[in-house]
Amino acid sequence: MPYVCGSRFRVRYAETDQMGMVYYANYLVWMEVGRSDFCRECGFSYRDLEREEQAYLTVAEASCRYLAPARYDDEVFVETELSRVSSRLIEFSYRIKNGDTLLAEGQTVHIVIGADGKPRSLPERYRELLKSRL
Repeated sequence: MPYVCGSRFRVRYAETDQMGMVYYANYLVWMEVGRSDFCRECGFSYRDLEREEQAYLTVAEASCRYLAPARYDDEVFVETELSRVSSRLIEFSYRIKNGDTLLAEGQTVHIVIGADGKPRSLPERYRELLKSRL
């Protein structure tokens, strides 16, 4: 069974729109929270990767399918799973829930780039840490 990282928090008022529902772009921010927590649980942070290796995970593709609205003060749970990792590409999948209600599901695809903005290989140490969660 694949490893799933869970991130839990409450919807802040500033994340809602005029209709009282969470503004759609915030779901992408929540995916980033899940992704950052996933990496920490693997044994590293984005900051480590950037500072120590000058390697950056740029988003090449993002998708989100919205199924039900979240509202102010709802407890949100983001399930993050690693779908794929290779020398230059990492893909994550997300399920965003409120209790048993599935609010949204999505994916992000990341390309590893260097400080010069050009594609490069993910350092072996980080690739192995991620692969341990597949």
